[in-house]
Amino acid sequence: MKTARLLPVVAVLAAPVFAHAEDAAPVSKIPLPMLQTLLPESEKRVSLYGWLEAGITGNPQGTSDNQNFGRLFDDRNDGPMLNQTALNVERALAAEKGEWDWGFKLQGIYGTDARYTRTLGLGDNYGTQMMQADLVEAFASLHAPVLTEGGVDFKVGKFATLNGLETIDPRTNFFYSHSYIFNFGPFTHVGILSTTHLPEGFDFYAGVTRGASPTSLDDNNRAGAFHGGFGYTAEKYSVIAATHIGPETNGNTRDLRSFTNVVLNVKATDALTFSTDISYMQDNAGAGAKAYGLAQYATYAISGDLSVGLRAEIFCDQEGFFVAQQGKNDDFMNFANAEGPIDPRTVGGGKTTYGALTLGLNWKVDPRLTIRPEVRYDYALDNNKPFNDSASCHQATVAVDAIFTF
Repeated sequence: MKTARLLPVVAVLAAPVFAHAEDAAPVSKIPLPMLQTLLPESEKRVSLYGWLEAGITGNPQGTSDNQNFGRLFDDRNDGPMLNQTALNVERALAAEKGEWDWGFKLQGIYGTDARYTRTLGLGDNYGTQMMQADLVEAFASLHAPVLTEGGVDFKVGKFATLNGLETIDPRTNFFYSHSYIFNFGPFTHVGILSTTHLPEGFDFYAGVTRGASPTSLDDNNRAGAFHGGFGYTAEKYSVIAATHIGPETNGNTRDLRSFTNVVLNVKATDALTFSTDISYMQDNAGAGAKAYGLAQYATYAISGDLSVGLRAEIFCDQEGFFVAQQGKNDDFMNFANAEGPIDPRTVGGGKTTYGALTLGLNWKVDPRLTIRPEVRYDYALDNNKPFNDSASCHQATVAVDAIFTF
């Protein structure tokens, strides 16, 4: 079966998403006392922080396999899910003008989300249970005051992708459920990535990776890939255009798979933010399979503690290559490793154009706890039947999750 989130086949922030995910500041950072004693006064910037996310999704139509088709982190409707228990150790870059600086980040998670974030050579044999572990990010960073007045930043290791608006970190997303664009695009990469800070708010990104997730320390075809793009940030809006392109098919170094996203954020007022994520995907090994996506977000802060959001998405899986559900917890890694057997409930949706509408709230109960209820409706616009045991052209879900930060 061909699919990119089988390749990978396939919560919660009160403030609207405005910055790119990797720029989002943690809600809390706790200094590491033992490490602080080893560092000079000017270098006491190492921090420890994390979060716990749990949620539940209900599907009124019900399914025999208890799965919500086309979803990953909220794919089950048979009970509550502990999505992530995350722990981070980080020294973020904070260079003064004209100065060198260094940093690092380690992010590990344990929960049901790790079934889909695991990568080859780094966690692909952690088990077959719903609850799994993963080292999501592990990189060293360097700021070099060279080439431009703003200098150049480097990351080396495993890091989150530049592609797309939504992220693995639930605090940077408004909704519990994810877009098709997120679910069937890349999550992380292993390699080196540079960010050149140009004048007037422009950034240029360029790097080499071992491939798109699930490629990691191991590569299923031993070929490199390019990852890069550009960004611009102003007071009221920001834009980032990013691409990842390289061979991704098992044992195939000839045919390329590409993921390209353009993300625009506009802060219309102090309370109202609009975000747009445009996506194009292509896989030459999959008979030239293509997918196009557009997700439009609008979030409005009713008060400092309560926000409402709407996401409308259309996603065209032109050849039925990308969108799918997984039957077993290890089908994602089995497919990436070209191993079997694959569960018969792991199925694609065929040549389908999907529409999805999600309405949600973010309620900040206190500074460390946010609750996100949502209702979502998915529809196959060409009347195919990918949902609810491949028997329905539509799917309605009701969900709620909570994130506690520490």
